[in-house]
Amino acid sequence: MNIYDVSEHAGVSIATVSRVLNGNANVSEKTREKVLKVMDDLGYTPNVFARGLGLNTMQTIGIMCSDSSDPYLAGAIYYLERGLRSHNYDAILCCTGYDLDAKQKYFELLRSKRVDAIILAGSKFVEMRSKDNAYITEAAADLPIMLVNGYLEGDNIYSTVCDDHAAMFGAATQLLQAGRRRILYLYTSYSYSGVNKLEGYKDALKAFGVEPKDELIHQCPKDIGASKELLLSLREQGLSFDAVMTSDDSLAVGTVKYAHEAGISIPEELNIIGYNNSILSRCTDPEITSIDSKVEALCTTTINTLMGVFSGVNVPSRTTIASDLIKRKTTNF
Repeated sequence: MNIYDVSEHAGVSIATVSRVLNGNANVSEKTREKVLKVMDDLGYTPNVFARGLGLNTMQTIGIMCSDSSDPYLAGAIYYLERGLRSHNYDAILCCTGYDLDAKQKYFELLRSKRVDAIILAGSKFVEMRSKDNAYITEAAADLPIMLVNGYLEGDNIYSTVCDDHAAMFGAATQLLQAGRRRILYLYTSYSYSGVNKLEGYKDALKAFGVEPKDELIHQCPKDIGASKELLLSLREQGLSFDAVMTSDDSLAVGTVKYAHEAGISIPEELNIIGYNNSILSRCTDPEITSIDSKVEALCTTTINTLMGVFSGVNVPSRTTIASDLIKRKTTNF
């Protein structure tokens, strides 16, 4: 029993059966009911492989992320899979780590499974050197590539990004307006998102006539303990700062721990701003002011864009979403 039998018994084309299986709205309710009744009468239950053979689609999307234990990426995976299920698509998830060879290996694994598209969750999949992104741009000739908060230019590549530069610029501006001038910045990486955040911080300082200082800009592993120890070390070296901005909430949690250990009052002596508005921002005392990078909106928009691609609708290659600053108790502006 296959799709051709359903088509023959229902007196409709294979394409119409395909639309019914895919939930396409361009099928009348009468025809849909007729096709579904024939499927029921014949005992026809399409599976992922039958769909791939009969309809040139596996109804399956590949998702790649670098680290599923990361709160931001864990949330992204949840929202992406939820969105795909709502459109009757399955998902295959690959957690790649950060090594380029591993990313390429898993990317080719997903392609070998004949997925209908690949979603790259997070900005760590866009490399600094163009040649290291060639495996992505070349694959886009065969299937849509979707980037969540990463940007890569190319045909059949679609990016949904948070305006990280504007987010960091706006948050730093509020600190500067409140009189903070020694704003220390902690970041985790030079990814697409990471670079935009750092530039937003620097540009805000310059707008207030404050020259960014290397002594106040530090890279740190995405680890609570590591950020606390780094700040304690900087304090011992005599570095002074009256605010800390971080590229991730985990670093902001470490900053709160640092302040407690050093006997520094928050927010009177030290303002702290995190990034992503993750659950971590609400797990400290005081709770952390954090930039909401709208992970749910990013993922929902990515899925809607992908469905538009599948339907042949003209969709933008890049969509930008604005962030919000969620003010809590680590700031007093």
